[in-house]
Amino acid sequence: MLNWLKKKKEPVFNFSSIRTDMHSHILPGIDDGAKNLSDSLILANRFQELGYKKLIATPHIMADYFRNTPQSINKALDILREGLLENNIDLEVSAAAEYYLDETFENKIEKKDVLTFGDKKYLLFELSFINQPHNVFDVIAKMQDAGYQPVLAHPERYPYYYSGIENYQQIRDTGCLLQLNIISLTGYYGKSCKQAAEELVDNYCIDLIGSDMHHPRHADALKESLHLDRVQKILSEPQMHNLLL
Repeated sequence: MLNWLKKKKEPVFNFSSIRTDMHSHILPGIDDGAKNLSDSLILANRFQELGYKKLIATPHIMADYFRNTPQSINKALDILREGLLENNIDLEVSAAAEYYLDETFENKIEKKDVLTFGDKKYLLFELSFINQPHNVFDVIAKMQDAGYQPVLAHPERYPYYYSGIENYQQIRDTGCLLQLNIISLTGYYGKSCKQAAEELVDNYCIDLIGSDMHHPRHADALKESLHLDRVQKILSEPQMHNLLL
């Protein structure tokens, strides 16, 4: 039979093997993710279909665009939880945040005015996609001194680190954990990002995996990722910190 007539083989593992997604934008109406509760519930159903049992929502906190606070985030979390209950969606949801590395983030660290997740006080932060910040190591040290476990979101998406695996290893050697967007392995963000993601996985530099779910297209890409050998390997030999959440 011709190859194009063959059905795609069903993946052995789904995301139930890691149970928890620790990076999503499912909270309604507070950043560039779900626009309202209806959108949030659509994403919640997709998460369930993919095997997830628990979500840690991480809305953006960014001085110039998304000025969220613990109060605004917890209010959106309450709305989502009520919606899940009313619609009989059995999905555990909590919330932290994805902090953009800017001057306000450093102030929040000093005041300990940040939302973390997990017993180890994981603190998720992201960098500019365009300009390489020169204070990454200083900010990582500040987080650690304040008692937090730094987690760098989607390192594979920062083009200025593409020159070699040693760039990522230097960050990880500080004790900062690296979180991969699993759909990067599908080529969703482009060829260079995919290659960086593959290199990170192959060199065992990934500590957590996340969906970074904003909309149903991300859910489609997540479902497609389950057919990739690297993803199946990650899920079949789970050593991710997701299991501790």
